[in-house]
Order: sequence, then C-alpha cells, then structure tokens
Amino acid sequence: MDMLVTDRDIKPFDPPFWLRPSIVQTALASFKFRKRGANPMVDAAEDRILYCEDNARLLGSFSKHPQNKALVIFLHGWEGSQDSTYVVACGRHMYNQGASVFRLNYRDHGGSHHLNEGIFYSTLFNEVFDAVKQAAELAEGAPVYIVGFSLGGNFSLRIARSLRDLTIKNLKHIFAISPVVDPWGAAPLVDANPLYKRYFLKKWTRSLREKHRLYPHLYPRIPELLKEKRVLGITEKLLPMYSDYDSMESYFNAYRVDPHDLKTCPVPISIITAADDGMIPEEDIEKLELNSNARRIIHDHGGHNGFFQSLRGPTWYDEYISGIIFG
Repeated sequence: MDMLVTDRDIKPFDPPFWLRPSIVQTALASFKFRKRGANPMVDAAEDRILYCEDNARLLGSFSKHPQNKALVIFLHGWEGSQDSTYVVACGRHMYNQGASVFRLNYRDHGGSHHLNEGIFYSTLFNEVFDAVKQAAELAEGAPVYIVGFSLGGNFSLRIARSLRDLTIKNLKHIFAISPVVDPWGAAPLVDANPLYKRYFLKKWTRSLREKHRLYPHLYPRIPELLKEKRVLGITEKLLPMYSDYDSMESYFNAYRVDPHDLKTCPVPISIITAADDGMIPEEDIEKLELNSNARRIIHDHGGHNGFFQSLRGPTWYDEYISGIIFG
C-alpha cells in the first residue's frame, strides 16, 4: 500500500476486494441509505443565516452538543449541501462523540438560491472564509476543526493558505478530503466519465434553472446555456455572460492551490486522497509543498470522498478525524 506519509501511527486503508473499485467507493459517498436511522445531530440542528463579506448571505446548520468537546465545521463539495450524505454521516459520527457541528452551504447550495442575487462561483472565497470565521465563534471556547470535501477541500486549503495573514479563533486542524487542487486539471475529468458528467450536469442545470426562475431579469440567457451537454461547455459560455472572467483558464487559475501555498500554514493540515480518484489527479496532491505540521495521505484505493472500510461505515477518514479530535 502506497501511503505518502511517514507517520507509523496512521492506520492503513485496506478495504475488502469488493469495495476496492473507485466507482464503488465514489458512489457510496452519496448513497442516501447512509443517512437512515437515528441522528441526534440532525435532531439538534438549527438553521443559521450568516451575513458575510460583500453583502452575501450564507445558510448553515448548527447542532450544539451538550458536552461541546469541539466544534467541527463542514464544507461540502460542488453541488452538494449541508445535507450531503458524506457530510451528514461524518457529522453524526463526530456529534455522537461529543462535538458540536456546523454545516455550511455555499451560495446557491442547499436551497439557498433566494438569499443572493449573484450566482455561485468557486472563486467566492471571502464570503466562505467569513462564514467559517463566524461559525467558529459558536464554539464558545472549544477547539475548532474544519473538514472539507472535494471543492470543500479546496476551500479548506485556501483557508489554510490565508492563515499566513488571517486568523480563525481556536482553529486546531484542517482536514481536506479528496480536495480539488488544480481545477484546470480536474474539470475535464468530470466530462470524461459519463457517470460523473451525468451527476454534475443534472445538479448544476437544476441549480441554474432555479436561479433563472428567481431572477429572470438578471439571467435571461440561462435557458440557452442549458442546451449544452458538457460541464465545461456550460462553464465556457456562462463565464463571459455573467462573471468577471473572460476565460475558463482565468477562472480556474483564480481558485487553484499552488504548490508553495501551504508551506507557511501555522495550523496542522491533513490531506487525504486516493490514487484511484477519478476526479483528482494524484500528481496535484504530490506537488504540494508541506511543512512539518502537515500530513499528505494518498491511499491506493478510496475513490472520490469514499474510503469505505465496510458498507455502512464508519469510513477511514471518520476514524482518522476522530482520533485527532478526541485523541
């Protein structure tokens, strides 16, 4: 097993043979059956609207645990939400051990299209950082942890980069699971796989239709965009219509994590990915220059946001994160 990490205390990820295929691991991450059963985190959840930079309003869900041993802030993937299976399942795992949980939605995610006139772009870092900083205040002195998946992993790493100059109160560790590092390399892989393309096209076109329904005067050309049958095709036409970016290259470069960006991060980072991830090239993770506070963990298997050791969990990263938070 190839784990690019020297820590001997890290448990290997070795799923049974029938769970090893990348597509199986990736699909299981979103299967709704994992959300079934009692979930005290969801029972305790209260919606919060955060008023952030640039007049943005972001919706989140806060579940305060009576013990409040820690606060775990979750950042979902693109076209996911606070209710994404991987967020709910991991959040329940942390809550059941005594942690409070905050699950953030980006704009236009989690049914929050009505809160902002502007369309979501992955470059909207300031409002996400501001929301995370506000959420951290809810910890009431408890240690704070950030867990990001896919695009949320990208946001998490950009938060880590920003800590050279900015601070988040009581932040102790950042976990980036299957993070997007170089969007220019990752984006074409979505269209290259029919299952990934179908999944993201369905979700993104539904989101854009909702934006057009709410603000037809602002986005009259969205219906013509939806004739495109590729994710990159929609991106290429959307950007010059309704953004400040004149090309896909300039847009993707604006939220890329460069190799040297994390070298001076003062907070520990754990980057967890898989060599067989169909959307995140392994070399993107390997290029990152990390300091002694950081762990780069590349498993042979795991797919995208997967890492299932058994059908129902907990996942490998559930146990890894718990080990760091709760010791």
